Order: sequence, then C-alpha cells, then structure tokens
Amino acid sequence: MEDVRTSYPTDLDDTQWECVAPLIPPSSPIGADRVTSMRAVVNAILYRQRAGCAWRMLPHDFPHWRTVYGYFRQWQGDGTWERIAAVLRRLAPQAERL
Repeated sequence: MEDVRTSYPTDLDDTQWECVAPLIPPSSPIGADRVTSMRAVVNAILYRQRAGCAWRMLPHDFPHWRTVYGYFRQWQGDGTWERIAAVLRRLAPQAERL
C-alpha cells in the first residue's frame, strides 16, 4: 500500500500514468526488488521540472531526492525520460502548451 500524500498540480492523472508506465524499464533481475513507486518518482521529476528547485529541495512526501535523481539520470542516459516527456506532451491539453 502506498503512502497517502498531498497531490500536486504536476502529478500524473491515471490516464497519463497508464500511458507512461509501460515506458519505465523493469527492475533489474540482480539485487533487491524495487520498493519505490515509479509513479511517485515520475511525479517528483515533474514537480522539480515545473518548480525549478534543486533536487535536495523536493518535498519530503516524494521518494528521497537521491532516489529520484538516480532514476532521472538513468532514464536521461538511456532515453527513457525523453520517451516519457514525448508521451506527456502529446497528452497535454492544447491550452497547457501555450
């Protein structure tokens, strides 16, 4: 069960998450199972991009900033983040693009 937290205007809605979730690479078969919510990680990245804050200034109800930063760097390096951003741009209402 996920922790209940305040929602932010940058959070993905269910439809957006359904489109983005398949783009996230699976957990590595080596090591411990993934325990961090990938939806929470994506929401934290979107929050940071919109707020323009430092990684360390992410609100504490997101996963730890180092976890979020680590996923962002990995996804930025392998092209995952660009694919996620492209899907979200296509889903954004026309008025929000202006």
